[in-house]
Amino acid sequence: MEKRTKRKKTKKWWILTPLIILFVIILVVGGYILSIINNVEDTFNTKMHEPIESIDTEKAAKKTEDAKPLNILLLGVDQRGDDPGRSDALMVLSLKPNKEEMQLISIPRDTRTLIVGRSTEDKINHAYAFGGPDMAVQTVENFLDVELDYFVRINMEGLKELVDELGTITVDNEIEWSDGNYQFTKGPVEMDGNKTLAYVRMRKQDPQGDFGRTERQRKVIQAIINEGANVGNVTKVHDVIGIMGNNMASSLNFDNMKSLLNNYRSTRKNVTSYLMEGSGETIDGIYYYIVPDEEVAKVREMIIN
Repeated sequence: MEKRTKRKKTKKWWILTPLIILFVIILVVGGYILSIINNVEDTFNTKMHEPIESIDTEKAAKKTEDAKPLNILLLGVDQRGDDPGRSDALMVLSLKPNKEEMQLISIPRDTRTLIVGRSTEDKINHAYAFGGPDMAVQTVENFLDVELDYFVRINMEGLKELVDELGTITVDNEIEWSDGNYQFTKGPVEMDGNKTLAYVRMRKQDPQGDFGRTERQRKVIQAIINEGANVGNVTKVHDVIGIMGNNMASSLNFDNMKSLLNNYRSTRKNVTSYLMEGSGETIDGIYYYIVPDEEVAKVREMIIN
């Protein structure tokens, strides 16, 4: 796999996971949505708001009101049925209004680290499976030695509902494959919700593995954004908010989100992204991604400065 040693500019879209894009949508058009949907506050506070012990909500709210730099843990979870799922996408979003900067740090899901609360080393994405967002937050804070102010989680199953609500979406597919149920040819591919899930979940047939899957997820969300922007779909905003309420959770409440909309818009002027670097290693028959201490220290400096 090609090494990435420089900070990526926003045109490197492959690293932007569905979770990130949905969150940026809220920052960009959230004010409009909040002004036309009467029950958004209720959706945020009763369906999406999920406070956790490891985050001091009063301290985070004060920092948000005062437009201080914030660190938000973003979790993309592929949860099915009663399985709590693992955090397939795990990123730290740093908002720095003093620098008018938004920074995205992606942590490879197989990264080996101490799982806080279990006193064992394991893949970092297992923290969510073991103890939900609370353990995930504590584990990432310990790994990077930074303070997290909020978390946001979205279940990938919500993509299916979003696509079906909008009708269909079309993406420009770059590799050809079949999963037995659907045939994906190169070029434009029109998809309903079920086909969309098959498209974003495939990994083994992609020569880029997880990185290729992330790029396909990005394309799907971009297609959802484009379809949702159509005038004919404006009346569906209410239903889209409902779907997000059923598939998204956050320690942010409605007032926190309003403060973000008011105080952090300037952070969209300069968006950078970075994928933590390391190397693969098999330990006791299990594959892990080993991130050296020097890389962890480098990323910590990127976040706090």
